[in-house]
Amino acid sequence: MTPTLPTLSAIVITRNEAHNLDDCLQSLKGLVNEIIVVDSQSTDDTVAIAMRHGAQVSQPADWLGFGPQKNRALNLATCDWVLSIDADERVTPELATEIQQVLQTHPQSTAFEIPRLSWYCGRFIRHAGWQPDHVLRLFKRDAAKFSDDLVHERVVTSQRVVPLKNHLLHYSYLNFSQVLSKVDAYSSASAQQAYARGKRSSVAGALGHGAWAFFRTYVIRAGFLDGSHGLALSISNAETSYYKYLKLWQIEQQETSR
Repeated sequence: MTPTLPTLSAIVITRNEAHNLDDCLQSLKGLVNEIIVVDSQSTDDTVAIAMRHGAQVSQPADWLGFGPQKNRALNLATCDWVLSIDADERVTPELATEIQQVLQTHPQSTAFEIPRLSWYCGRFIRHAGWQPDHVLRLFKRDAAKFSDDLVHERVVTSQRVVPLKNHLLHYSYLNFSQVLSKVDAYSSASAQQAYARGKRSSVAGALGHGAWAFFRTYVIRAGFLDGSHGLALSISNAETSYYKYLKLWQIEQQETSR
């Protein structure tokens, strides 16, 4: 009897990702058996693009954070294995081949982390804490879940984690308008998450965290080796940290004044 080949679901969460989604889903062609898209009320062509690729689309009315949203997508998957991918990421042909091989040859009690190469406003970043960047994205459907974090969610599993060799491409920041938008969004979500966990801040604390984020990125993590892009990235990391702790301080002020 010919052994049954393992099946693979791709899960994606989206909001207004029409500029990214077509390339993302195209990179999955021939690799996955189903695509699950959980969309957060997009107003562009995101849903139409997903359906054009044969995806199953769900549009819940509420947004509970990145972790809960990805768990919603995971709960809709039906295949043996799951590949979690963001709309701004791409599976290379080399990575697709490697994934197909490991699913056929590795034990069922294994999860896989993938090295990720990220793009920042014109080039891939090789230092600044962005390399090496291994992300756990491939796992048995019933052996893992996502943490409930509002932002910076992670896969939680008791399975043995094995690294793959080929890169996942991450087009995280195409231009500086996207940088500013994400600085605002991520700093707000991180501040809310930090406040819920009992953390507090001040204006001086925000300045200190911002300065430390710049020094860590540019000096300790050798962002200077990425030239002007490394300097710009270090500044935007500093801004994200500064605004996170400034917004945390603001939340505290608002709560205490009620």
